[in-house]
Amino acid sequence: MRRLLSLGYSALASNFRPLTKPYKLNYAVTLSCQSQCRTCNIWSLRPKGELDIGEIREFAKKNSYFKWIALTGGEPFLRSDIVDIVQAFSESCRSLYLLTVPTNSLCNADKVLGRISQIAELKVPRIAITLSLDGYRELHDSIRGIPGNYDRVMTLYKGLRELKEKHRGISTFFGYTISRFNEGNLIKTVERVGKELPGVKYSDFHINLAQTSDNYYRNGGAAITCRKDIATSEIEEIMKRTKPSLDPMHVLEGAFMSGLLEFVRTDRQPCKSMSLNASLFMDSVGSIYPSIMWDRKLGNIRNINYDLSGIWHSAQAEEIRQSISEGKEPRQWTSCEAYQSLAAHALNML
Repeated sequence: MRRLLSLGYSALASNFRPLTKPYKLNYAVTLSCQSQCRTCNIWSLRPKGELDIGEIREFAKKNSYFKWIALTGGEPFLRSDIVDIVQAFSESCRSLYLLTVPTNSLCNADKVLGRISQIAELKVPRIAITLSLDGYRELHDSIRGIPGNYDRVMTLYKGLRELKEKHRGISTFFGYTISRFNEGNLIKTVERVGKELPGVKYSDFHINLAQTSDNYYRNGGAAITCRKDIATSEIEEIMKRTKPSLDPMHVLEGAFMSGLLEFVRTDRQPCKSMSLNASLFMDSVGSIYPSIMWDRKLGNIRNINYDLSGIWHSAQAEEIRQSISEGKEPRQWTSCEAYQSLAAHALNML
């Protein structure tokens, strides 16, 4: 409870004043990926010089204030030392409350489940695992470019169900990205999954919108977006079918969905961005950006002795914050960036 209250305080404080340090870290632990997604080009990269575990430990020690860490990739579970990575942050960041990790489910399921179980033993209060799923069997495999990927998702989800019985702090979701390749198939996908996995609800699906980014997805200029009328209809329908819940994760997810609907309808961000205030993005080699959606590199932690303060309080960072306040940041509504904006504006949503 103490950690949750600490996170909540930081989130609300960010709405009234600039924070002296971020509380959320979005960190791509690797850009290696076995998928061949039609919506993203990360998989085509051949990453070199990614931060090793010693560097990550040093970074965690010198920036021990994070309360929310979102590990991403590539495929995070391709890092054989992912448990050590989480341990580095959990030992240094004593107020760490929430850890989120997505997966494409293509790594060996038993190894992934074993590593998630080890991570759960590190006593991070809330751990959210998101399994990427962009359609029913044939559609998902087509979009992801890997035959049999859908069945691997089902296998991993079943294993996570059993694991959650032992570790109650674990939450699992399907991560569905609406794009032009699967438009109109969201409800059909949920229903198909429900037949294979009885008990799966609409609230078990986290919905994203396919977007472009030069510094993360590496898909700038790609024609991947869904038609506005179809995206609007799908989001409205799943919101109607999702039962309300008082669980904080579901409350925040509901606010995210409302914001996503507004973003699709108006082509504008629903609320003020918290990029480079509540959060930042670090890529696999230690380069720092305001967000996963904005290709404005501020520096690299290797050049500042792994201490973020040199970047966070730099003149360049202040210039970028001014640009954000003037609405010059690229429009975006992704879970990596939107949740902290919603948390900051919680009072306005009451």
